[in-house]
Amino acid sequence: MIQFLKNLFGLTPEVNYKELLQSGAQVIDVRTSAEFQTGHIKGAINIPLQGIQSSLSKIKKDKPVITCCASGMRSASAKSILKSNGFSEVHNGGSWMNLNNKIK
Repeated sequence: MIQFLKNLFGLTPEVNYKELLQSGAQVIDVRTSAEFQTGHIKGAINIPLQGIQSSLSKIKKDKPVITCCASGMRSASAKSILKSNGFSEVHNGGSWMNLNNKIK
């Protein structure tokens, strides 16, 4: 059951987010603008979840994408939206704070 949930939300231990970033991955923070203003990962692009469908052109399809939010729920939805729109390498980084700790 735990592995199922990890797979569902893309929280797999084998993903090395630091290496992904070093290879040019984009971090898409899908929290609201107000949430983003309270703190975020350096270099992250803020595209609130409700606007991600209309902002697909702001995200490069030829680079890996890491989505993040406050807890991992919205970033899981964003990952699904991106995958259904032809983005091939999308990872749910979960909580932006946890992701930030993993990439330091």
